[in-house]
Amino acid sequence: MKQRRYTNGLLTTALVLGGWLFAATGRAEIIRITLNDEIIHPITAEYVIRSIDYANTRHADAVLISLSTPGGLESSMREIIEKIVASPVPVIIYVSPSGARAASAGFFILLSADVAVMAPGTNTGAAHPVALNPISGGSIPLDESMKKKIEEDSAAYMRSLAQKRGRNVGLAEKGVTEAKSFSDSEALAGGLIDAVCNTPEDIFDRFDGKTIKRFGGTTTVLHLKGKPLTDAGMTLRQRFLDKVLNPNIALVLGAMGILGIYVEFSHPGLIFPGVGGAIAFVLALFAFHLLPINYVGVIMILLAVVLFILEAKITSHGILALGGVVSGVIGSLILVDSPIPELQIHKWTALSVFLPLAIITVFLLRLVLIARKHKAETGEQGMMGLEGIAYTKIDPLGKVYVRGEYWNATATEPIEKGNPVIITAVEGLKLKVRQKN
Repeated sequence: MKQRRYTNGLLTTALVLGGWLFAATGRAEIIRITLNDEIIHPITAEYVIRSIDYANTRHADAVLISLSTPGGLESSMREIIEKIVASPVPVIIYVSPSGARAASAGFFILLSADVAVMAPGTNTGAAHPVALNPISGGSIPLDESMKKKIEEDSAAYMRSLAQKRGRNVGLAEKGVTEAKSFSDSEALAGGLIDAVCNTPEDIFDRFDGKTIKRFGGTTTVLHLKGKPLTDAGMTLRQRFLDKVLNPNIALVLGAMGILGIYVEFSHPGLIFPGVGGAIAFVLALFAFHLLPINYVGVIMILLAVVLFILEAKITSHGILALGGVVSGVIGSLILVDSPIPELQIHKWTALSVFLPLAIITVFLLRLVLIARKHKAETGEQGMMGLEGIAYTKIDPLGKVYVRGEYWNATATEPIEKGNPVIITAVEGLKLKVRQKN
């Protein structure tokens, strides 16, 4: 019995040790996050944060963020940096592939990493802050004192990151205050990054076994060589919303939404245009809520829609429609006010949206107006005002002959048989009539 308990104890110990060993070796991996020419916005921030949390739950050896970005929103940038500096798992940021950049917000993110690496032929920097109007969302001219405050805030944030990571504080600050850009070799020589490497494998070989200082002051040894690289991709929802946040796609969705809702109101009962339009419009509102919107652009787009409606009602020989197209295009071009080209609406997108929108809106509205001018010829409305003959005496009930059919009829005053009558109302299968004078 004692021998059996001893054997069971050894077996239990072996299983526990085996489980620990599996946890230590089976989860030893590097999680890769890919931001390939991505704007830094709430969806990319959510993707990075979720992926770093995933790496921490798996006790990964490191997180590799392959970064290529023209910049983005400061709030999302700070969320990403907060997660990077607080991550128990070391974070390596690799600006790649060759030709990529980590500009503006990407510069801050790069310098916040435990290990900062760039591929040959990449660049970083140009992180001068751009002030946004809190009402319109667009860029605004600032007085010198306010401009200085914004610059100092961004510069101080950069200094704290660079100092904690042991990077060149003065040079990092110039990337903010002077919007200075750095090539990969300049960034390496200036002490902004830790290495220039051709591939992720080169990074793992170079830094394997190296001791790094974490943001909180502790140290850790990197174990990278030979570890499997696991990609943490965006979820289907994140990929979808990431596309929706493209201002050009958001504009198209907004136009489709307006058109679909308009078609539903002008032709009740079609259902699909109304449902599809509502969904598209809500998605557009979601995107524009997260983007820096200039509300002057919104007003001009609404003005364009009003001009399209007026064109259908007023004979202006196309002047109102042309004004609507011009107003819509200008409104679209200033709708998202950002210095980043990827966050701007292209003129060809604006034209391709508002020219068809003008044609379709004016055409459909004119059809509705023409239909309303023509008297209905069927159903209850079609019976109103028709003439018939009293088939029997009506006092107050009787029958009339209308359009080759006999109808039950009622009248407020007696009508003799054979007299002409006019239908004044239809109540189900009974007509209200009066004698024709």
